[in-house]
Amino acid sequence: MKFLELFSRTGLIGAHRGARTKAPENTLRSLKASVGHCDFIEVDVQLSRDGVAVIMHDDTLERTTNVAKIEAYKSRTPYNVADFTFKELDSLDYGSWFDGEFEPLLTLKQALQFIKENRMFLNIEIKDMHQFFSDEQVISTVLQEVEELRVQESVIFSSFWHEYLPLCKERLPSVPTAALVEDTHPDNLIEYLRSLHVDVYNMNDELVDKESVNKLRQAGFFVNIYTVNDPLRAKELFEMGVNGIFTDIPSLYYPL
Repeated sequence: MKFLELFSRTGLIGAHRGARTKAPENTLRSLKASVGHCDFIEVDVQLSRDGVAVIMHDDTLERTTNVAKIEAYKSRTPYNVADFTFKELDSLDYGSWFDGEFEPLLTLKQALQFIKENRMFLNIEIKDMHQFFSDEQVISTVLQEVEELRVQESVIFSSFWHEYLPLCKERLPSVPTAALVEDTHPDNLIEYLRSLHVDVYNMNDELVDKESVNKLRQAGFFVNIYTVNDPLRAKELFEMGVNGIFTDIPSLYYPL
């Protein structure tokens, strides 16, 4: 099955940064904890200073690593991910902040290998890195990983930096793309989305309403909502015609 074929139905559950209430977010452990509890997994990708695609949500390292405790790095605040080489990022602990257990860095390649082995689907959110790298470098790096592992049918690309999305579509036209928005819709929404050649519209829960969902669905776009941790709210959204939700607690929806 291809990723877009999932959207032939509603009620889809996306594990937001993996099962991030069960394991440290955006780590291999969080991906493993989401197996059996979701229809797809969502992760965030950025580039190290030397251009390696790594899985990390924040622009900076302090919240989810031990970087501030390492003497050699104390002068490198605000600890931007893009200021650290892959070797430096790989030396950090990505799990002890969560539950005291060490967890190594997760690369995009490892995440793609995981979904391939487990026959799962992955929403790859490409973080806005235009201040550090050219759009072409970011997209080339991320898409090369997908092509090398031959998982084009198992992924979707999303981003708040919408300039990435046409580049993704130009290089891999068969892979779906999603425009991410927060708080306000772009002007002339339907025309705007068509100009980006996207397939999906991902918006925050505070922005959604039945009228906008109907408009989007009638125009042929699929709709996902983030971040929904209340099953009753999820039910309301699915009744509006929303295709999927992103949740921090996927086991609420698919308990084993």
